[in-house]
Amino acid sequence: MKFKGIGLFALGTLFGLEGIKLLSSKDAKKVYAHCTAGVLRAKDSVVEQVNTLQENCGDIYAEAKAINEERAKKEKEAEIS
Repeated sequence: MKFKGIGLFALGTLFGLEGIKLLSSKDAKKVYAHCTAGVLRAKDSVVEQVNTLQENCGDIYAEAKAINEERAKKEKEAEIS
């Protein structure tokens, strides 16, 4: 039982060290760079969509404001008449 625990510890340490080597290899770094580039492209796309949405909301707000001003003007004219 004691040897089993020591063996598992040694095996875990070995896999851990090899995992660190694998994760810091040139190939792994290329994968990380490609993944990061994809995330940056996605971020740019989201920022572009948010900007478009903000512009549209600004246009809608301006149009709604104009509609309300026109309605208020007509109501004042109706009261005067």
